[in-house]
Amino acid sequence: MQTTRYFNEILNELSRAADLLSDEQAEQLVNQILEAKKIFVAGAGRSGFMGKSFVMRMMHMGLDAYVIGETVTANLEKDDILIIASGSGETKSLVSMAEKAKSLGGTVIAVTIFPESTIGELADLVIKLPGSPKDKSTSDYKTIQPMGSLFEQTLLLFFDAVILRFMEKKELDSNTMYGKHANLE
Repeated sequence: MQTTRYFNEILNELSRAADLLSDEQAEQLVNQILEAKKIFVAGAGRSGFMGKSFVMRMMHMGLDAYVIGETVTANLEKDDILIIASGSGETKSLVSMAEKAKSLGGTVIAVTIFPESTIGELADLVIKLPGSPKDKSTSDYKTIQPMGSLFEQTLLLFFDAVILRFMEKKELDSNTMYGKHANLE
């Protein structure tokens, strides 16, 4: 198959994934972000990269947002939220972060394929995204893509859609956000 045909099949998979998202869960996430003092995001591997891009956009909107593990990350306190992106919901380091955030009085939000996972069970809010885990033998969801690629791509697009909804609610536009973009480059 030609590369462009693979590209089109990936777009088809993402379109099918979009139809499976819950507007109610997404709106709850937007509202949690609006009410939070600080927002923390964690994920491992490629899911972590998607989380970093989400934090960057929240920063562009003027929110107090951090990536867990970075040297400039603030401390999580009561009334802060931790958003964990994990396809499996079982990554040990992320489970530990969820437990710690709960013990500090934070709100945990899981974005995962498996709401019944350990992180899903610890979470105050679960956003279920479609996709296949790295180990496809445990999934009925079909994708041509390797490992967790469909989840990770859906995660990035979902986070971008959340940003657009947030912008709408706060009456922000791209020009306003660009004013907070790095300018020392």
